Amino acid sequence: MLTVKNLKKYYPIRRGVFRQHAGDIKAVDGVSFTIRRGETLGLVGESGCGKSTTGRSILQLERPTAGEVIFEGRDLTKLRGEELRRMRRHMQIIFQDPYASLNPRMTVGEILDEPLQAHGAAASGARRERVRELLSLVGLDSSFAARFPHEFSGGQRQRIGIARALALNPLFVVCDEPIAALDVSIQAQIVNLLKDLQARLGLTYLFIAHDLSMVRHISDRVAVMYLGRLVEIADWGDVYADPKHPYTQALLSAIPVPDPKVEARRQRIVLEGDVPSAASPPKGCRFNTRCPIRQERCYHEDPELREIAPGHWVACHFAA
Repeated sequence: MLTVKNLKKYYPIRRGVFRQHAGDIKAVDGVSFTIRRGETLGLVGESGCGKSTTGRSILQLERPTAGEVIFEGRDLTKLRGEELRRMRRHMQIIFQDPYASLNPRMTVGEILDEPLQAHGAAASGARRERVRELLSLVGLDSSFAARFPHEFSGGQRQRIGIARALALNPLFVVCDEPIAALDVSIQAQIVNLLKDLQARLGLTYLFIAHDLSMVRHISDRVAVMYLGRLVEIADWGDVYADPKHPYTQALLSAIPVPDPKVEARRQRIVLEGDVPSAASPPKGCRFNTRCPIRQERCYHEDPELREIAPGHWVACHFAA
């Protein structure tokens, strides 16, 4: 359904009185992957690595600096105006913050009716019925349509955000850390809801998160991102059972295990230092400043994302 080729998103740095161009923040720097119809690709990594920017660039909410985003056979980066607007019916986003993503001055009914009205989806009577149907779809009572967002809990607001994303029957949904701002007890409910909706409606997800333990419950494949680039892509079982990249290994070692005996025997990989600035990434491998197995060539040679096993791609000189 979706093919992303060499996607880049740079933010210019301007300095001085005349705001001269002094460099770029390379938020996304050459990302490529595919998503098959009906599957969920989990995109994980530390905060600030470019996950959300990737999702927003795919939907053209942020115009990419370079690259191609081919959705249903059409390159979205080349579409403008009405052509792009028509494509937006088929791709939607669930935002991270359920408190900031809903207009506090509008009722829930108005929030859900807005995309229907903007795209001329139906007459007013049919739109009201669709609003009730959407609320029921995400497990909320239809009477909630007359209430305002501040009257709901965080989990209920996120359900409203999901309902809004589904209003136009999209094919593809970017889930931009939809559970990050929620209590742990509510996170599982939202993930289960997303899985149920995918099964019922045939949806395709890009699920962005930094919680690897939650990603394994919803994703078919997992892509690991570091400093604007992908370092590993594989089926979720391969990533969790046999991670090849040292960054993926470090992320997985940070997941707590509920068995105290297993946790006591487990070896933690603690990375040194902080993530380098995206404005001046390291030469060679971008992970070389923190990698526990780095060697001299890592400081000079940038590893390619290569397939070391069927469907398992890794950007590391020593992965095998």
